[in-house]
Amino acid sequence: MIAYLVNLATLIAIFGIAASSLNLLIGYAGIFSIAHAMFFGIGAYVAAQVALSATPDFLVAALAAAVVAGALSLCLALPALRVRGEYFVAASLGLQMMASTIFAEAHSLTGGVGGLVGIPPARILGFDVASPDAFLVLALVCLGVTLAAVRTLMRGSFGRSLMALRDSESAAEAFGKNVRALKTLVVVVGCFFVGIAGALFAFHMAFVNVESFTLEQSVVLMAMVIIGGAGTLTGPLVGVIALLSLPAALSFLPFIPSTEIGTVQQFIYGALMTVLMIFRPSGIVGLSRGAR
Repeated sequence: MIAYLVNLATLIAIFGIAASSLNLLIGYAGIFSIAHAMFFGIGAYVAAQVALSATPDFLVAALAAAVVAGALSLCLALPALRVRGEYFVAASLGLQMMASTIFAEAHSLTGGVGGLVGIPPARILGFDVASPDAFLVLALVCLGVTLAAVRTLMRGSFGRSLMALRDSESAAEAFGKNVRALKTLVVVVGCFFVGIAGALFAFHMAFVNVESFTLEQSVVLMAMVIIGGAGTLTGPLVGVIALLSLPAALSFLPFIPSTEIGTVQQFIYGALMTVLMIFRPSGIVGLSRGAR
């Protein structure tokens, strides 16, 4: 039981980073991307390749994952500069579908459908952090750093400019905000942090393949942000806890067959998003604070 809780807490920390990074785009900049799992996967594959071919040092692998994910995020930033609203959602959907195909077919980089296996245990400066407890501490530290960075960014002029962009892109541009630069920067920063989450995920699972980085995963990440409270610091983390704890809760209900838990889980995800969007669009944390 303790091992299960430690594993769940580690996944909550990892997906907390991923959801917080997506919240930068959705909650603060008003950029609705459904390609975030693509960059989560890029981070995981890069970290796995670094660990397998060079060094299992987490700092090196995570830095490489974050930099590559941030650099490749320009593929998402470019359509963000040209289109807005539902057109950008369509553009990000196209990127996500392309990424799933590449992840499955680029055997030399991703291992294809079989994925990359045998990822060595993580180390930091020569010290082993492979035990579940030590890795949980590492994931929590990364989560804390991510939340602190988001809080610092959003309390400064950059955050105020992003929120102005979210509320009205035309008005922000009229007031002298460099909309193109803001969009590019927030996409790069968001994907930088999700690259770190991907590195943590790769070391934690010791195996990565395309099934973890599909369109469905992007939708789940978006659900975490929206249900918890987009545009709030702790909202995405609350959403992660709610959604990742749900399968465990459902498994204790004797009237739900184990083979149907996934179906019931997806139904509850959709129902929660629908109800919140109708009655409480600010999400769980947004509700408690009364505003974004």
